[in-house]
Amino acid sequence: MIRTLDTRQLLAFCTVARRRSFTRAAKDLSLTQSAVSHAMRALEQELGCRLLERQSRDVLLTAAGDKLLPHAEAILREMEAARDSVRFPSDWEHGALRIGASMAACQHLLPIVLREFRESFPTCTIKVESGDQSQQFDLLRAGRIDVALILEPAGGAPAEIGVLPLFEDELCYFVSPHHPWARLNAVPLENIGGQLLVLYSSGTYTFELVSRHFAAAGIAPANVIELGSMDAIKEMAKLGLGAGIFAPWIAAAEIESGTLVPLPLGPAPLPRRWCAAFRSSRPLALAEQTFIGLCQAVADNLSFRAVQVLADKRAA
Repeated sequence: MIRTLDTRQLLAFCTVARRRSFTRAAKDLSLTQSAVSHAMRALEQELGCRLLERQSRDVLLTAAGDKLLPHAEAILREMEAARDSVRFPSDWEHGALRIGASMAACQHLLPIVLREFRESFPTCTIKVESGDQSQQFDLLRAGRIDVALILEPAGGAPAEIGVLPLFEDELCYFVSPHHPWARLNAVPLENIGGQLLVLYSSGTYTFELVSRHFAAAGIAPANVIELGSMDAIKEMAKLGLGAGIFAPWIAAAEIESGTLVPLPLGPAPLPRRWCAAFRSSRPLALAEQTFIGLCQAVADNLSFRAVQVLADKRAA
């Protein structure tokens, strides 16, 4: 008789091994910490050996745990593939799509994409989780989302995450038409240090990009406000309270109406690359492929009038 292992216990083991914490694993699995601890004790009793060692701040694998981990991950991948092989044929009519995206993408990109998506998959259940890049990677690893819209990491995505390119954008200054900078083709470096700059929250990849850009130019902004909403940054800029920094597609309507004026962030652009991320251990479902294709198409059709405006300013 074949002795089987409890797959829920294996999932808990893999999650604890990856997160190196019972607390973080419990959060990923939407379980209590005691439930995860119980699953680990039961698995260790079944195997007759210790798999994990608790240290002061981390949980580490024992030699036995290190041997078990690749087998457990392979079992879970095979189970996911088996489930997907049954689920995919009915994706045209049923199924679910779980999406992760930044707040900006949720507000300005996803509504258009999902309107088009519903035409092809009218009965598909859609769930959206907002969060920054690191949160999206965690959600993908935990199997809580299928596709994430993220900024391409500078050092590449983790080994277990696959990515497909979507579009590129450029970070710019945005000011009110009454702001002193509004008539400039480029902002002199000496004007930046004392200006109030409104940036996206520290700890995000966008904030990191802007910080590195300023450091490379030898600029140390003395007056900075950090906000967690691109719409709030836009409103601050429109009221003339400072210069916001974000991408043109977030302010397409304001650029067209003239309520915000885009300016280059420097002599050289500061580009970002957006991509769709997914678990590389399984094939993309038809619904997921369609969603990614729509993201690419919608991004291509967004109003990028500011791109030409910026090009004209640089040429002037």
